[in-house]
Amino acid sequence: MGARLSPAAKRPTPDTMSDAAAAMDAGAPVALVTPDYWDEACQYLARRDRVMNKLIPRFGTARLRSRGDAFTTLARSIVGQQVSVKAAQSVWERVVGLGLGERHHIDPVVLAGLPVETMRAAGLSVRKVEYLRDLARHFAEGCVHETDWGSMGDEAIIEELVAIRGIGRWTAEMFLIFYLMRPNVLPLDDAGLIRGISLNYFSGEPVSRAEAREVGDAWAPYRSVATWYLWRSLDPQPAGG
Repeated sequence: MGARLSPAAKRPTPDTMSDAAAAMDAGAPVALVTPDYWDEACQYLARRDRVMNKLIPRFGTARLRSRGDAFTTLARSIVGQQVSVKAAQSVWERVVGLGLGERHHIDPVVLAGLPVETMRAAGLSVRKVEYLRDLARHFAEGCVHETDWGSMGDEAIIEELVAIRGIGRWTAEMFLIFYLMRPNVLPLDDAGLIRGISLNYFSGEPVSRAEAREVGDAWAPYRSVATWYLWRSLDPQPAGG
């Protein structure tokens, strides 16, 4: 993805949901959290939207699940940029093996103090080393206000995250959906969402950003939930839930 590379350019296939979930989930602990609004959102969407009314029952009790630690989740997403899930997992295991803490909870202070050469030897590119060190600095120095996120709006959190090198708006939106479980995120830069709207609402015809926004606005205040179901319509495997 690079610092600001469009995810549509990075992932033109309908695998976006799986890749995003892997990036957000792979370093996470076993404990799972499911949004308390999910059932209410499903009922709301099914009443208001004919596509959702047919789509939601197809996936039974499947739900979005959030796991883990914010810093570890974002670090794992950076490691996973522009490589396969399998390759990213291999590098991630080597990075964690550098004494950063537990696999599911690494220490930003320790990571910030690692020599560049040590990080490169674990399989990280020069750019990803720079990104991880900047991420670690932001957390270690308190530049991200994690304890305040509960009272902050989505755009304020996105603004805070994109100030970190290697995190663009798309990654921040995936973080809002998969980690913070915000209910009303509409990631219009996501190739999977656009394809899902095209197939389910426009019979496979190309969809403009404006058309996608119009469809998505009708899902408010549960746009994240509808987005998740469209991802699942493309890839029924339970990534991120």
